[in-house]
Amino acid sequence: MLPLLLVALGAAGALLLVGSVSAWWWCAAGPLLALTALGGRDLAQRRRSVLRNYPLIGRPPFLVHERARGAEAEEPFGTGRDVYVDGHEFLEPSMRPVEVPDEPPVVRVGGPDCTQPYDMALLNVSAMSFGALSPNAVLALNRGAALGRFAHDTGEGGLSDHHLRGGGDLIWEIGTGYFGCRTSEGDFEAREFADKAALPEVKCVSLKLSQGAGPGTGGVLPGAKVNAEIARARGVPEGRAVVSPPYHRVFSTPRELVRFVARMRELAGGKPTGFKLCVGSRRQFLAVCKAMLAEGVTPDFIVVDGSEGGTGAAPAEFAGGLGTPLTEGLITVHNALVGTGLRERVRIGASGGIATGSDIVRRLLQGADYTNAARAMMLAVGCVRARRCHTNTCPAGVATQDPLRVRALDVADKSERVRRYHRATVHSACRIMAAMGVRDPGELTPHRLLRRVGPTTVRSYAELYEWLPSGVLLAEPPATWSADWAAADPDSF
Repeated sequence: MLPLLLVALGAAGALLLVGSVSAWWWCAAGPLLALTALGGRDLAQRRRSVLRNYPLIGRPPFLVHERARGAEAEEPFGTGRDVYVDGHEFLEPSMRPVEVPDEPPVVRVGGPDCTQPYDMALLNVSAMSFGALSPNAVLALNRGAALGRFAHDTGEGGLSDHHLRGGGDLIWEIGTGYFGCRTSEGDFEAREFADKAALPEVKCVSLKLSQGAGPGTGGVLPGAKVNAEIARARGVPEGRAVVSPPYHRVFSTPRELVRFVARMRELAGGKPTGFKLCVGSRRQFLAVCKAMLAEGVTPDFIVVDGSEGGTGAAPAEFAGGLGTPLTEGLITVHNALVGTGLRERVRIGASGGIATGSDIVRRLLQGADYTNAARAMMLAVGCVRARRCHTNTCPAGVATQDPLRVRALDVADKSERVRRYHRATVHSACRIMAAMGVRDPGELTPHRLLRRVGPTTVRSYAELYEWLPSGVLLAEPPATWSADWAAADPDSF
């Protein structure tokens, strides 16, 4: 792993021996000694994981993450964007801006059947499992969440010691493999789920139906990553690839899904309970809404994952080619809940490509109450986008279980970077809202987000998309929704 440094060190040593005979050899030894010193410095520093793993050779492509470093993200000399190209979007400022709040707003998550509501930050760590991420990366994200007072979604890989050691608030995600609450046959184990859901670090529980990067297929953890610790945490054989089933065993209809969400909330002692999905058929989601109405049960939250979301390993033709992008998925879920009169009972989270303050504001305008970020948090913790997540050879120690690579990721430094990134990004969202004259996210409306649709034409989201009045699907569905509403069956997907 250190070939260049060792070569430089050996060559410098040899030249030093020769230099005792001829002073001319110092001309060659000097640069090699300098490289050796620089490589030693790379090994000793803790801020850049790639340089600890690859001294000297990791320097040229190193990516600087301004916000994670605490540097101001300013743009001199004007924007580099073409603001006249079709598709360019921009937010509407106010002639009467307001003061930026001292503390960022939070979102109370917890419907009428929830007894332990949770105040969610505007931006949180999206679902990434231990196994996909290294133990140090998980711990750094969790400590960063604790420092910044935001939530950390565990991903479907179960609860691990690395999630629990950092002191951060957890959203425990349960996928089709039921890792962490699984029988030996792969079924849901209620008692184990209840015991772990009762942990004080667990603030919410989430049922994963699908994810944006691979909707309709189960997650994959390559066998090279399944070490003894991960195998114990998940209840699977060591060294073998873990492929989650594409569907849940515990339900097969919308009504059974809603009932299982209610059961999860009961087992979790009344903590906020919801589900995550990448939206597909609008009719199927309306069938879930009909099941909610029929059963009198609603989730406390729904996380909408866009098809632009990422993952460590998914079929190549799934990513970006299957599932609804976040904008349309988010608006669909928001409209369906509004149209059925259920929106006030359910909070909506949005995930998929969120990285900046303007991303947060745009998603709130489109119907979300809060947002989650995965790739941006990975960058904050040291990811250099080497695209080796599935190979166990991540050079930054983020997406690997190789102990030599993992040790390069310094938890203390990276958790502080995560905190700084989160703080700066949420503050940016608050500054943008203040510039728009908005004191509370609830004041954001679709007409404040505009898109260029032609050389001389700009339309707001209020004009571009249909926005349903509350309860309209129960009274008189509009023609654009009537066929899907009529076909939606609470007893069949």
